Amino acid sequence: MSKVRVRYAPSPTGHLHIGGARTALFNYLFAKHYDGDFIFRLEDTDLERNIPNGEASQLENLEWLGIIPDESPLKPGDYGPYRQTERLDIYQKYADELVAQGLAYECYCSTDELDESRKRQEANGQHSFRYERTCLNLSDEQKEQYKKEGRKPSIRFKVDQDKVYEWDDIVRGKISVIGKDISDWVIIKSNGIATYNFGVAIDDALMKISHVFRGEEHISNTPKQIMIYDALNFIAPEFGHLTLIVNEERKKLSKRDETIMQFISQYKEDGYLPEALFNFFALLGWSPNIEEEIFTKEEIIAMFDEKRLSKSSSMFDKKKLHWLDNHYIKESSLERIKEMCLVYLNENYPLNEKDDEWIDAIIELYKPQLNYCKEIVELVKPYFEEYNLTEEDINFLKEQNSLELLKVMSEEFNKMESFDSITIKETINVIGKALSLKGKQLFMPIRLAISCKRSGGDLSTVIELYGKEQAIENIQKTIGLLNEN
Repeated sequence: MSKVRVRYAPSPTGHLHIGGARTALFNYLFAKHYDGDFIFRLEDTDLERNIPNGEASQLENLEWLGIIPDESPLKPGDYGPYRQTERLDIYQKYADELVAQGLAYECYCSTDELDESRKRQEANGQHSFRYERTCLNLSDEQKEQYKKEGRKPSIRFKVDQDKVYEWDDIVRGKISVIGKDISDWVIIKSNGIATYNFGVAIDDALMKISHVFRGEEHISNTPKQIMIYDALNFIAPEFGHLTLIVNEERKKLSKRDETIMQFISQYKEDGYLPEALFNFFALLGWSPNIEEEIFTKEEIIAMFDEKRLSKSSSMFDKKKLHWLDNHYIKESSLERIKEMCLVYLNENYPLNEKDDEWIDAIIELYKPQLNYCKEIVELVKPYFEEYNLTEEDINFLKEQNSLELLKVMSEEFNKMESFDSITIKETINVIGKALSLKGKQLFMPIRLAISCKRSGGDLSTVIELYGKEQAIENIQKTIGLLNEN
């Protein structure tokens, strides 16, 4: 295999979408597996839809995921420029070459004339518009007349109607399209901007792109790009068209699908770990030859095999993502997770009232439960909200005959000089034996009385985090409610 060079070429019309992230990742994994280059290129010719920070957002989120380009507008190599708007003269040069060879021609048809032609074809039962080659054989005099009318020509590629355009797709096998099924198409618009299929073919050829991995929606574009490679005697890259990502209802993933967060920035903002997403996306349409599912970046690169890319759609399984992220959170240092969690805690709670030791303890307690770091906000909420035992909880405590337990607990807590989790645990066990209580009858009433919750982290640690004064106060409030009822 010659030098592997692949590219990810988004438009700066939005932020990095999960579909784009997966495409970029598979290109990156393929390149790194074969010691090749991963190029970031920008298709920025849709000037009206480009957003101001589109390029920076794409690059920042890719690099956050661990997908680092070898070449980009910010890290140019020998094949720049890397923005299409900086390559317009290159596209024009090759378009003029095709016109000179009779493989393309100027088209002066107006938008209104093309619309009329489309309506006429539809009226005749033809639902796929075909350009009628109105301008294929214009004389010089006709061209001059159009120019005097102020018309600016586009340039159309003259499709060989008898030719079969085919390729051996890395994912899907042999695909072929007959030329007669494709209308003469515009390669340079009347404003001088290259169309997608022309610009991308020129860029891939001049940047020596060896392989192209992209979504299946690009299958219909491939024959047009092959036409350009053939016409200009360029060597076409090998193509691999990735299957769809579907939601949990097996429906095609749409940017309007509110059941799934659509953009990488959203996962970053919610405190997911990049290595979890890297691992998750790698398994979204590719499978290793072993049963394990948790791998480091280096392991995935070493194992990556394009022959194991899926031929069927891939489900975006949120539970699997949460399982992976939880694993990486548990494996991460307390310092790292604390730094991430503090962003959300400071936004929601008066942490200035707590010392650093307390913050460390509460994050360490709930760290194993986190599917993503923003969840810490809800988990620690009981420590900051008002005591709010419900009527249902009071009835439960009455059913468990918990009044005596809570009275003894309050008395014993009051006697304790050292209010730490070890001493608290020992005290609870002693009380349990004295009152012949264990399991649910012992632990749940204590947890409810103090935290107003039926579940949570390690009970003795939870009580320590409330502190002696607050724990006793909450138990006394609970005793009061039970006495009232």
